[in-house]
Amino acid sequence: MNQPTPAIVAQGAVRRLPRIALLLFCAAYVLPGFIGRAPWKSADMTSFGYMLALAHGASGWLHPLLLGLPPETDGPLPYWLGAWALQVAPGWITPAFAARIPFIILLSLTLTATWYGIYYLARSPQAQPVPFAFGGEARPADYARAMADGGLLALVACLGLAQLSHEITPALTQLCFTALTFYAVAAAPYRTVGPALGLAIGMAGLVASGAPTMATLFAAGSALLFLAQPDQGADERRRNMLWVGGIVVVILLTAWLAQWLGLWRWRAELPENRWVTWRNLGRLLLWFTWPAWPLALWTVWRWRHQLASLRPCRHLALPLWFLLVSIGAMIVLEPADRALMLGMPALATLAAFALPTLKRSVTALIDWFTLLFFTGSALIIWVIWVSLQTGFPRQPVANVERLAIGFKPSFSLLAFLVALAATLTWGWLVSWRAGRHRAAIWKSLVLPAGGTALSWLLLMTLLLPVLDFARSYQALVGRVVSIIGHPECVQVYGLSRAQITAYQYHGRLTLRNATSQAQCPWLVVDARYRNVLHESVDLREWKFRGIFRNPSDADENVLLYKREAR
Repeated sequence: MNQPTPAIVAQGAVRRLPRIALLLFCAAYVLPGFIGRAPWKSADMTSFGYMLALAHGASGWLHPLLLGLPPETDGPLPYWLGAWALQVAPGWITPAFAARIPFIILLSLTLTATWYGIYYLARSPQAQPVPFAFGGEARPADYARAMADGGLLALVACLGLAQLSHEITPALTQLCFTALTFYAVAAAPYRTVGPALGLAIGMAGLVASGAPTMATLFAAGSALLFLAQPDQGADERRRNMLWVGGIVVVILLTAWLAQWLGLWRWRAELPENRWVTWRNLGRLLLWFTWPAWPLALWTVWRWRHQLASLRPCRHLALPLWFLLVSIGAMIVLEPADRALMLGMPALATLAAFALPTLKRSVTALIDWFTLLFFTGSALIIWVIWVSLQTGFPRQPVANVERLAIGFKPSFSLLAFLVALAATLTWGWLVSWRAGRHRAAIWKSLVLPAGGTALSWLLLMTLLLPVLDFARSYQALVGRVVSIIGHPECVQVYGLSRAQITAYQYHGRLTLRNATSQAQCPWLVVDARYRNVLHESVDLREWKFRGIFRNPSDADENVLLYKREAR
């Protein structure tokens, strides 16, 4: 039995968000964080190191290595993309930015695939709003477009996505190919070529990015969804069966690809049965997915009758499956936040289907909370910047001096103008939202998405110098290089993959393992391995020259030794 839809939407509520405004908004979210910064520790810098090794011929392509160390995340595709970009980029582009260009495209493709996935799900017959007795309900295409606009805003508004989606790590490639797979299944009833390409590329990309199990689960659940669809005639049944067969073929081919790349490894591990472990996972789930998760829960509640039917609605079942698989991965995989990130397109979809069911009082509450939260956040960022530039008020600059020892503030006119324009735009957006205009179902997500984009842009302009100082290795490497210069080689012991990359990239040093037979004049050791250094290195050959402290992280100090002349 078909349950009545809870969506009651008039045609006047589905006016489209201006395309130029949407494109500019996406650009304002995507570009900051990729432009103008140094590689950050640790996953961002680590991935960059493997890309450099591949591009310079210091590693094999199938199994990338960095000074003999394999990646912590399986799957070579992310490193291939960065290495290819490094090889074809002109010399006037810095290597750090050249490696990010493919990932700018991947994030843009994620937003695009999510929009189209929500659009086609909203075209589903079960997702349509209640027809009015005398007409005037929203037309299907206009309704789907407005829902997709709202879903895209919900995706951008998620707090946890901002940093991780701007790092050149396997997590971003996995997110992009998850979004492509999601789009493919959502659009399958309406298109053939685009969804088929999306499914093949998405599944292969997920496998080659180190997530073969996630790819298999996403695809298997999608195949079952096709089988569970209501019988709408012979043609529809034949089309569904063709898609089921195609999904099975793609699963088999990608399984072979995973086997060829050696990616079938059991990495799942149940978390410790301790309160603090589950509390931390709960906190991650709450803040990482804010503000989409309350809307998603509201969707599940308001559409509960459709979910409970024997023939589940695909516009709810598909995102729920993708989201549940991602939450399960968050529980059993590390790092949990990067596993959870794959569920963001699905979560944004569920959040979008809450929009046509929200009461005016709820949307007003969302607006007021968002206005206060993000206006306060922007004000704090501006106060810190003013304090860094002028010394007043004193407390913010004192905090920075304590946490980032040795940082010297600088002024960038371009960054200031961009931040000022973004802040003025936020003021206009708040004024527009408070004004009298025709209602649009995406209106309650304009301020959350705009506030997230504003905060991210202000961080990546006004506070980028101090963030670069604190989150990169430039200061620490610079201190070491000022002592040792640029010798023929430097031996290292206990350094992380990110630290190895930092000394190679920032310091332009040729590194060798301390256990090798190289006769380098200097030895750099992670301070945490000081007590076991003698087990691998003959300390009689070395003279201790001092300890160099990371000005922003007391856990990343290094010891410097010089080889004694014999």
